Amino acid sequence: MKGLKNCLLASILLLGFIACNGGDGEGPAKTAEELATEKLSGVSGSQTWTVSNGGSVTRDGSPRTAEFADFQIRFIANNTGKSYITENSNLLFDTNGSWAFEGENLDKIILSGIQPAANREISFTRNQNTLRLEWAVPAPQNARVKALAGFYVFDLILME
Repeated sequence: MKGLKNCLLASILLLGFIACNGGDGEGPAKTAEELATEKLSGVSGSQTWTVSNGGSVTRDGSPRTAEFADFQIRFIANNTGKSYITENSNLLFDTNGSWAFEGENLDKIILSGIQPAANREISFTRNQNTLRLEWAVPAPQNARVKALAGFYVFDLILME
């Protein structure tokens, strides 16, 4: 009888521990959009990516890293929405604006603004501490934008 009481007591304690621990403690599973958002803006809701410290830029396959050596883009996602801030973009990006996923494509974004990178479908892939942005700037009639036309690849490094 004493063994049965000890077994019952141990079972109650174990069940109590599991109930108080909350199982895995992670809460509800994140949606695919939440996971995609975290690729850009991080778990904290704000991440900065830079060309400095090993990143690179190409336009139509030709190196352009020197022109964007100090480029930075910060993706922010919080209760008020999704926004971005850039530095040293050589008039390719707006200094700030909002961003959104392109429809149901959670690997493509659109940036707001008036500069050549704005309102273009930008594909992105993240691999640990690197982020690749790829998009095309078509050649319009405007001479300034025509000088920036081409297919861009930005390989960015996460700023710690």
